[in-house]
Amino acid sequence: MIRLLWTGSVLTRNFLRRYMPTNILLDAIRTPRGLKWGVPAMLLAIPYFVIAAILIQVINDGGPAWLNVLVLSSIWNGLKMLWIGPLSLMLLARLHVNRLKTGARSQQRTQEMFGEDTEYCDLETAR
Repeated sequence: MIRLLWTGSVLTRNFLRRYMPTNILLDAIRTPRGLKWGVPAMLLAIPYFVIAAILIQVINDGGPAWLNVLVLSSIWNGLKMLWIGPLSLMLLARLHVNRLKTGARSQQRTQEMFGEDTEYCDLETAR
């Protein structure tokens, strides 16, 4: 029984990870090229919270109770969009620090191997 529950939860997670729009967007933002879009993506939280507010009003006016699932889903997606902004800034800072560290190490290795008068050219910054 536990194996069945475990398998079901893994399959559900994989489905949600691959096919839900917010998860696809968050995966794209977490790439090195997409980190710069984390803060603008925070603006996408606004429509999710507006949808949640509208659905809460519909429920309070006598709407069906199953709309509560959509309220929870839209609030969760809004929180994910708010969360990605600061996280992407931290990841972007860490990426720049790592690039600076590896660039300095590569330059030191080049000078050790070929002498002090050799000019260092990083392929990423040379483009």
